[in-house]
Amino acid sequence: MRIESTKEKLAWAISRAEKITGKNLSLPVLQCILLEAKNNTLIVRSTNLDLGIELSIPVKVEEEGVVAIPGGVLTSFVSQIQSKNIILETIEGNLKVSTNQNSTTIKSVLSDDFPKIPVIEDGKSFSIEAQEFIRGLKSVWYCSSTSSMKPELSSVYIYPDKEEAVFVATDSFRLAEKRVSLKKAKDFPSILLPQKNVPEVMRILEGVSGEVQVKMNKNQIAFSFDGCYLTSRIVDGVFPDYRQIIPKEFKTEAVVLKDDFMNALKIANIFSDAFKQVNVKVDPNKKIFEIRTRNSEVGDNMNRIEGAITGDPIEINFNYKYINDSFQSLDSDSISLQFAALNRPMIMKGVSDSTFTYLVMPMNK
Repeated sequence: MRIESTKEKLAWAISRAEKITGKNLSLPVLQCILLEAKNNTLIVRSTNLDLGIELSIPVKVEEEGVVAIPGGVLTSFVSQIQSKNIILETIEGNLKVSTNQNSTTIKSVLSDDFPKIPVIEDGKSFSIEAQEFIRGLKSVWYCSSTSSMKPELSSVYIYPDKEEAVFVATDSFRLAEKRVSLKKAKDFPSILLPQKNVPEVMRILEGVSGEVQVKMNKNQIAFSFDGCYLTSRIVDGVFPDYRQIIPKEFKTEAVVLKDDFMNALKIANIFSDAFKQVNVKVDPNKKIFEIRTRNSEVGDNMNRIEGAITGDPIEINFNYKYINDSFQSLDSDSISLQFAALNRPMIMKGVSDSTFTYLVMPMNK
């Protein structure tokens, strides 16, 4: 193999591929990036068996060929090169990287052992704005369980609902639902995207403007855009019917400024106990909305927040972290906190944003 490429294009491709390489000690080829040169194109591939990526960039191909190179070494070296053009060539099976200023030889790994990137031949497909897809994932993925005991809870559930794609995640203590607009191919099967794959999917799609093509079957989901093909394993399971646990009626509601609530919680957390427990007291008769915390070793704290308060009095405990995590997804200046009963979850929504719903289960005293 012998090719000539611009540093900019080569660095773009291998830096993305390197993030998806695996750390599997029993299969060292997963730590590699596979480079294949043909038809004036360099195809860059990497996989960790859960995720796979294939990127194509135009290059000058003088001799076709394939080579597998440790991803970290190649990416680190190319990122330090100052020259605009780079020549890659295989010499005695290894890869020589040279410019008009320097050259190096990187030992290769047997490319025959490199796994194939799954290609979805038959399956449902739809188009979605890349940034909308990212917004859906970002809004909910932190609620997924980090335990592998229940794979369906260690996933982001994505399903169609009329003209929207709905993103849902839960760890059974809190739940987030985000709805994003879907313009085309509204009928697609629901999927469970593994939580551990979500950060890389978001990172790869981060700089994409416009639409991505999404294709899926019962085992894989794939994203295609601008010379990039990204595929992820999907979980074979059934997501719980979460709509059953969302209260239909509420006895108490408090509408408060998001910043006021955030600041009160930050102060309260200083005095919270080992379980991060905060006490929420709502008394519409006295127009009181209070956040209280107590720590036997530090002291106690009470913060009163102004807001529009209606309904019946209620006093209930929650985990500080579970409430605080939701603020990254609440875009409104004012938020609504809705309570159904003592042992029922609290629902949080943005007053001016009906696309995001957050549910937090109460803690026992």
